[in-house]
Amino acid sequence: MTMVSIARVLVFDSGVGGLSVAACVRQHLPGTELIYLADNAGFPYGDQPESVVVERCCRLIGKAIEQYPTDVIVVACNTASTVVLPHLRAMTATPVVGVVPAIKPAAAKTENRRIGVLATPATVRRPYLDQLVSEFASHCQVERIGHPDLVRWVEESVSGVEVSRADLAAAVAGFREAGVDTVVLGCTHYPLLLRALREALPEVRFWVDSGEAIARRVSHLLVEHGKHGSAADAGAFNGSPVRAALFSGPAPTGLANFMTGLNLSPQAVLDNWPECNERVRSSASV
Repeated sequence: MTMVSIARVLVFDSGVGGLSVAACVRQHLPGTELIYLADNAGFPYGDQPESVVVERCCRLIGKAIEQYPTDVIVVACNTASTVVLPHLRAMTATPVVGVVPAIKPAAAKTENRRIGVLATPATVRRPYLDQLVSEFASHCQVERIGHPDLVRWVEESVSGVEVSRADLAAAVAGFREAGVDTVVLGCTHYPLLLRALREALPEVRFWVDSGEAIARRVSHLLVEHGKHGSAADAGAFNGSPVRAALFSGPAPTGLANFMTGLNLSPQAVLDNWPECNERVRSSASV
């Protein structure tokens, strides 16, 4: 593994959802430099054949770590994590962390044994979700919602499009009817909607996602490799928390402001990367 002078983590997703994970990593490891990589030209992955997802992920991540040597790779996408991790681990010695719906911690938190899983339609259909529920929440009633529009609403919100509160309330009405007290945010996009989700479901006591667990795992791997990324290391670099935000398609309008709101100010944004002519835009113009 190529060592870099400071701790550096690559966070990958098919869109902007992985920013929720990057924000958790930033909060726990403020001395870590981040690279954000989004395959938004291939978005959404749930509509793609597995072979296409594997090829795109491996090609883009391989190109990114060649240009930005990295200590840890985070695949902050549920769909990609189910199919691509073995392929990534075979092609690089850099540690790779994936994401799965946080069924286990949700089962530990629920008080009435009624859990909601909010995910994409693709995740709701996958057998691995059945396995997680069987292993960790067999004693619970589990209500699943795989709404086709939520991820798109999050993507559009980056450009300032307000999510319809009425549409959102209708999308999650099944949780209210089932009386769940705990909801698993089974897609990394969904923590970016948390405020609106709380308004739609005020009776839900616990909201659980995978960001904290991923940040802890990244911290452990950095320590194993002689890096820390803690607040004590924050003086190791001067500049933006995100060295570069790389998008395989056009970067969303308003991206820099959105990232700054998550404490993830990007130093630079590269869109149409690397499939078309690379074009660097200052973060102020994005």
